[in-house]
Amino acid sequence: MILALSHEDGSPARQIHDQISGLITMGRLGRGERLPSVRRLAADLAVAPGTVAKAYRSLEADGFLVTRVGSGTRVSDEAAPVSSAVAQAARHLATAARDEGLSLEDAPRVFARYVVRETRSRVLPPRQDRARSGDVQRIDRRRMGP
Repeated sequence: MILALSHEDGSPARQIHDQISGLITMGRLGRGERLPSVRRLAADLAVAPGTVAKAYRSLEADGFLVTRVGSGTRVSDEAAPVSSAVAQAARHLATAARDEGLSLEDAPRVFARYVVRETRSRVLPPRQDRARSGDVQRIDRRRMGP
């Protein structure tokens, strides 16, 4: 696992969190895959073990990781990768939301509204097709008799 920390990109714990969650989301770390121990990753990144522990706890709280005594820290079975197209669209949405001043609490609500609209447009045919569909059903009933 390759992580790189920068002095300009926020706290080291946040960078570790974001990079590991990105690797999981992009499918580069698979379900059940074991992560380095806190001490090993801290030594590799030249940060305090508490920094890595904080990132791991945050990733656990977000559902990306599971830690068990004796088996270490692993990618959660519930952590699901997404395609690069979806990840790119999510980054674009996040950037646009931030630029427009949309709060973190409002973003999922706005996103859900558009998902519902998109789902409805795929499930329901256009109005004129629905009318034709109803005509076909009436014709079929006439053929079948009362």
